Amino acid sequence: MATPDSRHAHAMRFGVLGPVEVLKGSASLDLGPRQRRLLLVRLLIEDGRPVSQDTLCRDLWPTDRPTGAASSVRAHISRLRAVLDPVRQGRSTTLVSGPTGYALKVPREARDTALFEESVGRAREALRQRQLAAARAEIETALGLWRGEALAEAAEHAFAMRERTRLDGALQDAKELQATILVQQGETEPAIDVAEGLVLKAPLRETSWALLMRALYAAGRPVEALRQYERFRGMLATELGLDPSPQLRDLHTAILRHDVVVLGGAVASASGRPLSSLPPGPGFTTACVHPDLGPRPAVAPFVGRSEESAQLAALLSAAAAGRPGWAVVGGEQGSGKTRLLQELAERAAAAGFTVARTRAGQALSGNRGIVETCPTVQLLDALRQDGSDSAQDDVAQRDPLGTVVHELTQGPTLCVVDDLDQAPQGFHRLLRRLAKVLREGPVLFVCALRDGSSPTSSMLLAELALLGATWLTLEPLTVDDVAELLAGGASEDAAAEKAAAEEAAALHRRTEGHPFALAESLKLPPGRRTGPEAQVPAAVRNVLQARLVELPSAARSMLTYAAADGEWLDVGLLAAVQGLAPDELLPSVDAAVTARILVWDPDTSADTGGDLGGGGRYRLPELARDVVLSTQTPSSRQLRHAALARELAGREDADPARLARHLRAAGPMAPAAVPIRTPGH
Repeated sequence: MATPDSRHAHAMRFGVLGPVEVLKGSASLDLGPRQRRLLLVRLLIEDGRPVSQDTLCRDLWPTDRPTGAASSVRAHISRLRAVLDPVRQGRSTTLVSGPTGYALKVPREARDTALFEESVGRAREALRQRQLAAARAEIETALGLWRGEALAEAAEHAFAMRERTRLDGALQDAKELQATILVQQGETEPAIDVAEGLVLKAPLRETSWALLMRALYAAGRPVEALRQYERFRGMLATELGLDPSPQLRDLHTAILRHDVVVLGGAVASASGRPLSSLPPGPGFTTACVHPDLGPRPAVAPFVGRSEESAQLAALLSAAAAGRPGWAVVGGEQGSGKTRLLQELAERAAAAGFTVARTRAGQALSGNRGIVETCPTVQLLDALRQDGSDSAQDDVAQRDPLGTVVHELTQGPTLCVVDDLDQAPQGFHRLLRRLAKVLREGPVLFVCALRDGSSPTSSMLLAELALLGATWLTLEPLTVDDVAELLAGGASEDAAAEKAAAEEAAALHRRTEGHPFALAESLKLPPGRRTGPEAQVPAAVRNVLQARLVELPSAARSMLTYAAADGEWLDVGLLAAVQGLAPDELLPSVDAAVTARILVWDPDTSADTGGDLGGGGRYRLPELARDVVLSTQTPSSRQLRHAALARELAGREDADPARLARHLRAAGPMAPAAVPIRTPGH
């Protein structure tokens, strides 16, 4: 255990950041056998709170408790007193006993965990002040206190699990801070070593992957940085079925474009300029130094949600007047839920509200990073926003619900709960309890989720419905919304109005008015957004390809023929070309609709060539069609066009132009001697 500096000198020093030890001066005290050391760890974890004898027996012997367990505990207590307080007069003031049990009274400055947290805090503050040398010295001092795994003796004991999780999360935070400082000092190779260790330790922690990408870019290795992004993206999709956050996708795009604004200091290092003279880039040190609780700069105007915004603004006004409210915002991935919540949060903050934000049950504030803690702690961390650890709040431990209600009602408060359907059941239970008890107070809860039919969310949503919660479902943007988006919120002059309207209509048709697809398409050069030279944005391609991979092979095969044929599904043709009856194709069609690759268009004003009844048709949207086509080799596409041509040639009512198109596209694979009938023949 590292020796603390003179600011924290104390007669005895207790260490749990490794095997438990007690130092007196430079000498290590003999704590005795393993059970006695476990007993000391158990008491240290309680931070001075008493632990009953029954609890100690249960925790020290979780299975096969000996008959004399209580006597053994008393004997161990007596011997620990003799070691920790050998020259006491009368009752010990270090290891005390009372009617509620035994307590270890240790000053905070005598514990290595406290010294660690204080050094990390000073390192954060020094980095914030751009005092890099001081920040590095403090973080190295903090990390030097670790001698191995936290609470090593109690690794397999349930009583230590929560504290071990907290300390492991704090260590991860500290190492991320260390990597940040190293990159800012231009020490990129050591930073890469630290970041690589972080992603091995916590492979699903996004902040660590962002640090690794930035460190690699700062070292002049952008290709490797991009590979790490793909590695993490694939792992996230496989393990959780999720995509990287918008912030990490922005970082990926910034590396592709060598974007100095986003990359900040990392770009400066790669170009040879001293890092110490530059401010940290957005989203880099904020994740490791202190969370960014303010809004991110908008990359595009906020359009098309005036009705939803007005309803939420009315709920804010009601909350400010002391009438609590609940709202649920639904919509598929990328429909603009998070952006709507961000706009609401900015409005609430400007009106003097405390804004608490969570995503999937995790607080988006505090300094712990993503760690598993109880729902009450997460919500309290989001409400308090001061970096304090609510898990150490004695009052919250005794009365968790009452503490949350007290924090919520201190003043006007907006609680934003994003990705509700991905939050654990415990977080849902907490919200259900709050919905029952919060009948007055200046509080508004706004919850966003993708799937309102998810079993995880059903009970909470049912209770909110009974309370009269406001329900908002985000629909695709309109052509007018797209036109406003293209104009950047500014008005067009008469000469440009027609061209802008045509471009808006084409972009709306290509993206289906989907906010995510629109935003990504607008990042492309104007000539690549629509028309013959149109591209599929990389992020949109990734999403669609992930959906395709999840489909059954029969559905993927059906889609390759559908993409070759065109926008509208001719179910009879697609079934025949694969040797199936139309009803045998329906499971594949349903799977593609469920995966949001195909859509059902209720418009019956056009030709109903593929109509299955019900007043509409299935359609393969433009972006999805382009992605499906891009997954095939040229020869595969030619074979599908040839098969479609053969089937169409046998139809009396086949459209000659359609048949001719397939014959041309089939190239050398085109069937010979296929007659192309003209109207009237």
